[in-house]
Amino acid sequence: MKRQPLAYRMRPTSVEEVIGQHSLLGEGMMLSRMIKANQLSSMVLYGPPGTGKTSIARAIAGSSGMHFRMLNATVHHKKDMETAVEEAKMYGSLLLILDEVHRLDKAKQDFLLPHLESGLLLLIGATTANPYHSINPAIRSRCHIFELEQLEPDDIEKALRRALADEERGLGHEKIDIAPEALRHLALACGGDVRAALNALELAVLSTPKQPDGTRSVTLRSAEQSIQKKSIQHDKDGDAHYDVLSAFQKSIRGSDVNASLHYLARLLEAGDLISIHRRLLVIAYEDISLANPQAGPRTLAAIEASERLGLPEARIPLANAVVELALSPKSNSAYKALDAAMDALRKGGSGEVPRHLKDAHYKGAQQLGRGSDYKYPHDYKDGWVKQQYLPDKIADHRYYEPKQTGKFEQALSEMYKRRS
Repeated sequence: MKRQPLAYRMRPTSVEEVIGQHSLLGEGMMLSRMIKANQLSSMVLYGPPGTGKTSIARAIAGSSGMHFRMLNATVHHKKDMETAVEEAKMYGSLLLILDEVHRLDKAKQDFLLPHLESGLLLLIGATTANPYHSINPAIRSRCHIFELEQLEPDDIEKALRRALADEERGLGHEKIDIAPEALRHLALACGGDVRAALNALELAVLSTPKQPDGTRSVTLRSAEQSIQKKSIQHDKDGDAHYDVLSAFQKSIRGSDVNASLHYLARLLEAGDLISIHRRLLVIAYEDISLANPQAGPRTLAAIEASERLGLPEARIPLANAVVELALSPKSNSAYKALDAAMDALRKGGSGEVPRHLKDAHYKGAQQLGRGSDYKYPHDYKDGWVKQQYLPDKIADHRYYEPKQTGKFEQALSEMYKRRS
């Protein structure tokens, strides 16, 4: 009988064995409290591939001691779910771990709902798709949603070392000499996918010939070939990855499209889509903003396309976004204006709301002078009339300083001058 892949064998059998996901399973976190109190309820675990969704579901089952059954919404039929319900009736309840939960069709949903409602079935769904977009509201409303984070390289390296040491489930029965840079490369190049890292480790080890003493010496080259990605240089403290992200944003901000694409290529080679997505969205609103207002929505559309496509095709919409952002005019005036307003507020720059702006939609408001003398702008030419909106204390404060880098903000600037 063929042995299961290393990633499958190394799945945690209890919550204590789970690596990473401290925001869910750390001390005092909601999911951790639910497990410790043995007060489980139906849930959906949502996150990128290889972050441990199914592993955590199995670990919860192991820690709770509940009978469980694993099904896949794509592969298994309604009849399989009927069998699960019969088991639940035998045991009093059943933990149903359902992979690809967003693929549930209407017939399966309609069958499951009353059993979730009664508590006969406790559902742990796993999905890579955003449950707020992809899961039927009737199912979603009966579940807690927990989002898993991409695992950090240090967490993945810990999982790899555990697999190397485990004699029963892992590779501990082998004599393995693995170069530190090879292990680190697997942890970095897997893009946060611990399953990919573990299976690449197994391939690297088993494809390496034994030396006369029985030792297998795994090199960086073997690791690169096994995970099919070349090593990207990181310094010993791991800061280089963040240096590339910083250089990526600064190159776009500096309108150097070639440098921007270079750093995008480095991040894609590392498989770090999540960091790319976050950084691009920040750039669109921090560095381009009012100079090209459509850059934000178009960047978000490119990110959503990238998420749906996955690598390698994800590079195509991302390249479009990076070229547009790099060559767009730049402005940071909007968020700088807000920062100035917040800074002034924290320093005591507030004051009382002017009486003519106060809420007048209640009986007795007029007697209190609320809303009196308010001028309704739509009653005036061009929908504007001069009146005071800031509190008396800060009536002359100005926070917004427009830039002239794009036509849209130039138009805003003209309006600002006329109405200030």
